[in-house]
Amino acid sequence: MRLEVICEDRLGLTRELLDILASKNIDLRGIEIDVVGIIYLNCPDIDFDTFSALMAEIRRIDGVKDVRRIPFMPMERHNTELISLLNNLPDPVLAIDLKGLVDMANHAALSLLSLEESEVLGQQISSLIPMFNFAKWVEGPITRQRENIVINGLDYVAECMPVYISSESAESILASTVMIIRAAEQKNIFDDALPLHNALGFEHFVGVSNRHKLLISQAKKLSFLDQPLLIQGETGTGKEMMARACHNRSVRGSHPFLVLSCASMPDDVAETELFGHAPGAFNNQQGKKGIFEQADGGTVFLDEIGEMSPHLQIKLLRFLQDGTFRRVGEEHEIHVDVRVIASTRHNLAELAETKSFREDLFYRLNVLTLSIPPLRERLNDIGPLLELFIGKYMKQLGIQKPVLDDNLLDQLSSYSWPGNMRQLDNMVLRALTELEGNVLSADLFHLPQVDSGSGIGANLNLEGPLDEIMKEYESQVLERLYQSFPSSRKLAKRLNVSHTSIANKLREYGIRKK
Repeated sequence: MRLEVICEDRLGLTRELLDILASKNIDLRGIEIDVVGIIYLNCPDIDFDTFSALMAEIRRIDGVKDVRRIPFMPMERHNTELISLLNNLPDPVLAIDLKGLVDMANHAALSLLSLEESEVLGQQISSLIPMFNFAKWVEGPITRQRENIVINGLDYVAECMPVYISSESAESILASTVMIIRAAEQKNIFDDALPLHNALGFEHFVGVSNRHKLLISQAKKLSFLDQPLLIQGETGTGKEMMARACHNRSVRGSHPFLVLSCASMPDDVAETELFGHAPGAFNNQQGKKGIFEQADGGTVFLDEIGEMSPHLQIKLLRFLQDGTFRRVGEEHEIHVDVRVIASTRHNLAELAETKSFREDLFYRLNVLTLSIPPLRERLNDIGPLLELFIGKYMKQLGIQKPVLDDNLLDQLSSYSWPGNMRQLDNMVLRALTELEGNVLSADLFHLPQVDSGSGIGANLNLEGPLDEIMKEYESQVLERLYQSFPSSRKLAKRLNVSHTSIANKLREYGIRKK
């Protein structure tokens, strides 16, 4: 029970109140005193007769004007209203004590972190948001500031505000910190002018599979080296994103990161883009710096280097040997300090064997390598990636986070994802735009296996000898997979058999793309 005692400001009155409670063996759980002459008491509930006698004795105290029962102590009401207000805020809010421990998190914060309240309260903020260095913030000038952070692979801005209280001597004392987290403005995830040793980059890669963890661990080691780096992976696996992350985590992170696509670009255009040209080389134009010269001190990313022309391969090999080159139309050499990161979706070793790619350039590039596994080989990562992409588009579409259908992950894991993470990203966006209720189901993803009706072997004819039954089953398997891997080379790689064998079987069974 909670009591409000309205009384005069008299010395000893509070003591008399406490004596009455003690005489009746009533425990005092809390007391608050208002400067306007009100004393609030928090006690355990008692029976009606004891309560009536207590109220009568309190009213007989000299100076007491009235006493009544109230539902809340003032501080309880204040805290309840404050927590209710915070829980209804759309932005995540965390309160952090001076030791860096979280002592309050509103509903939006718990939803953002995908954790229960018991898993957040009392935890170090640095364990929940590893990029936020609370100790460094407390040691420096304590002012309101903003900091870029990454949570579950998405970019946010944390606004940290110190909370001061005034002592009786009017001295301001730091009591805690309030952190408000807001979605970052729509811009490139990576900024070419990031500070030296910038930590952003690998936090945008989410996954729980062992292959993903091994990839990120190896990438972090290789990011600090200066030798050329070759990133291999299928279309849509995130090769450019990996290259940017390696650049940002290196000592070159504060210098430019420039990209050139080697696919479908005429030699003369690609050469001037890479190496620049001298004044007057083209219709008396002024001279132009190429990408290598502009990126001095930084990184150049050559996308799909397997499609670079033989002419440019020779020039690139010369550059990789000593960092020197000539602008088009100039005689003197220029030396720059640039790290080259290249990517390819092809097997460069096979291209080198068939003379489609220079063997000496392949050996020059194939020193440090990263192989990004396709999504079908890291199915455990589909769940975290799905959460990442849903969070990415929720704000854009202005929708609440949907509930995932019980069978959704199983259905997504049964698909081969020939377009990898880029395909999953695009399909999540389309599914969210078609969402009518609050349940995200596999039907909204329009997966080929789901749309195709019956499964493999559902209508299998079991008549005849074993060889004919096995051929029919093989035909169904190839027919299904060929829709996701629509070339004999892709399908051969998926099934780990020779290209010739798959080509012959596709021809034998008359299988073509739908």
